[in-house]
Amino acid sequence: MAGGAPSTASQSDTDRRFLAAAIRMSRHHLGLTGTNPSVGTLIVRDNGDGPCIVGRGVTAIGGRPHAEPQALDEAGELARGATAYVTLEPCAHHGRTPPCAEALVTAGVTRVVGAATDPDERVSGRGYAILRQAGIDVVEAVLAEQAADLMAGYLIRSVSKRPEVTLKLAISADGKIGRVGEGQVAITGAEARAQVHAMRAEADAILVGIGTALADDPELTCRLPGLEQRSPIRIVLDCDARLPLASKLVAGATQTPVIIAAAPEADAGRKAELAAHGVQFMGADIAEGRIALPELVEDLAGRGVSTLMVEGGAAVAEQFLHDGLVDRIALFSSDVKIGQGGVASPISRETIPAGFALVRDGGFGDDRYAEWVRKT
Repeated sequence: MAGGAPSTASQSDTDRRFLAAAIRMSRHHLGLTGTNPSVGTLIVRDNGDGPCIVGRGVTAIGGRPHAEPQALDEAGELARGATAYVTLEPCAHHGRTPPCAEALVTAGVTRVVGAATDPDERVSGRGYAILRQAGIDVVEAVLAEQAADLMAGYLIRSVSKRPEVTLKLAISADGKIGRVGEGQVAITGAEARAQVHAMRAEADAILVGIGTALADDPELTCRLPGLEQRSPIRIVLDCDARLPLASKLVAGATQTPVIIAAAPEADAGRKAELAAHGVQFMGADIAEGRIALPELVEDLAGRGVSTLMVEGGAAVAEQFLHDGLVDRIALFSSDVKIGQGGVASPISRETIPAGFALVRDGGFGDDRYAEWVRKT
């Protein structure tokens, strides 16, 4: 960069500022990039008047092209001598297009600041090695935790071969999540509900048990204006294929996919009726009379699901917790009381399992929100 070498402190501050911007930008396509992570890249140069962004890129919808070539294309010749800020280590393997690491070398970038390291064995460490071999100055692990938190679905799927699982619950002041036989009960206010829809927009899939599907008749879509097309795949644990043809899930199955995880012996005629309405099926292993969740989430990862949001009900939540499959716990709580006939929440702020760390604690409107992430 022109204008003399900045001090280590100012350089670090600048690196964090631009990488934080790249991380924020990467959020734009969460849940839309298939099996690839949503990565952000900024190309920044200083011509003497301070650092300036000359190229931007986010992994494209569907997963291609990657962020780096898009940012380099926007920067053009201004990339030569510039710094690239990348939220994930540039890929190192050849496909139909050259690796992103080689694209950065060819473009003449002289410095790369990266956040998270890619655990993919085709990349891990190799992307940075390509850059260093070309004489590029590489700084690793800047804001690594923040970047990893945002792309946890990809990282967990790469290492554990299953999606990141977020358990989301809304809990009343008396520790309930609903009332028996009354369907959906409003526990939180409009602001908290809007946040849940935003969370859905960033998830690949959302899951409920057949009990919740029968009692609540939910849509499980994102209904925020402008984000309706970002609704996740809807998954129902339904051993016997009992989901009603008149349900909202079935009614919208041709617009937003609905997948029923059913037992092999589920009634074939019933499955055919649901399939005629656009519902899809996936076979499930049965253990102790219930769908085996470890095998299910592994199969979902095989279908390209990297982030799974579990919304209900209590029995399903307890099973995910018991099987050690929950990576993130998101609790909304309010001052509303359910009273007699309420369904007890399987978890509370006071009973978070060992091994989870509080990462967010705030509120939406009059409701409180807290989020815990499993320690790695």
